[in-house]
Amino acid sequence: MIFGSVRHVRVFVYREPVDMRKAYDTLAALVEGPMKKSLVSGDVFVFIGRTRKRAKALYFDGTGLCLLCKRLETGHFAAPWKRPGEGPMELTMSELSLLLEGSEHALRIRLSPEPYRPMGSGAHA
Repeated sequence: MIFGSVRHVRVFVYREPVDMRKAYDTLAALVEGPMKKSLVSGDVFVFIGRTRKRAKALYFDGTGLCLLCKRLETGHFAAPWKRPGEGPMELTMSELSLLLEGSEHALRIRLSPEPYRPMGSGAHA
């Protein structure tokens, strides 16, 4: 798996269409700026082009920045800008797989349960 242990990797999708001519630095600026995320967090940041035929994912693997690109030969990627909400959309790795396959179900509803987050040590049931 290119992303290492998937249990600790979060996926964020930028909500606006992106010019697919953008490369490392310009996409990184979207992560640090409008998305308000840390580029070196190990999270995956996904961008979809206006025509929804191309997508890019940006990921820092600990030694450098990786840029993954995909162009669909048939079908379209889901359009995050057509989904309600503010800020980046958070997906699971399973949902990312569906998105990158061009699934018509991607981004419609949450397909995975919320990740488990242990309660703080001071919390009591």
